[in-house]
Amino acid sequence: MTNLLPHSLRSDARDNRERILAVARTTFAEQGLDVAMREIARRAEVGPATLYRHFPTKEALVTEAFREQMTACTAIVDEALADPDPWRGFCLVIEAVCAMQARDRGFTAAFVSAFPRAIDFAADRERALDKVAELARRAKAGGKLRPDFVLDDLIMVLMANGGIRTTSPGTAVAAARRFAALLIQGLRAEPAIPPLPPPVRLPLAVVT
Repeated sequence: MTNLLPHSLRSDARDNRERILAVARTTFAEQGLDVAMREIARRAEVGPATLYRHFPTKEALVTEAFREQMTACTAIVDEALADPDPWRGFCLVIEAVCAMQARDRGFTAAFVSAFPRAIDFAADRERALDKVAELARRAKAGGKLRPDFVLDDLIMVLMANGGIRTTSPGTAVAAARRFAALLIQGLRAEPAIPPLPPPVRLPLAVVT
């Protein structure tokens, strides 16, 4: 029985850690990053001491909670760079980022936040942004992306798309898809106007 005790404790610790991460992902996705650490602990049914033992800072929790999303984001940009048509790749990034943000408010908040102690997250973010900048350069050189686009415009896109508030995740994604289509039309360097996705009815309170 004594020999089994350390393994049991390690198992309990792993379970606590995974439960904390699952709760953090869900809560951050729904409410953004302003949720208090104590609220995360309460929802995960662990004490604050247990939470801080696994994740000493909120930056550490956010970095681990969104590690998979960051990997997915990088994969999207890599796929776009591999496309022989840089404009098509650029559009893929805009559409995918807007949809990802609609599904998960927390990830985008983490992406644009300054977490000085989250070195790995910051480094991954910089690599992703550098790749987007290269993609934009290629799209401009091909004459498809307007020449006055700058990388800061992408951050502005995230801020604007983050303002979408709806009553369901499905409606949020549909609205983000339409917003991305409107945005892409505005970024084209040529006058081609493809049809927009279906309109989404938004409550007046959301608009105001």
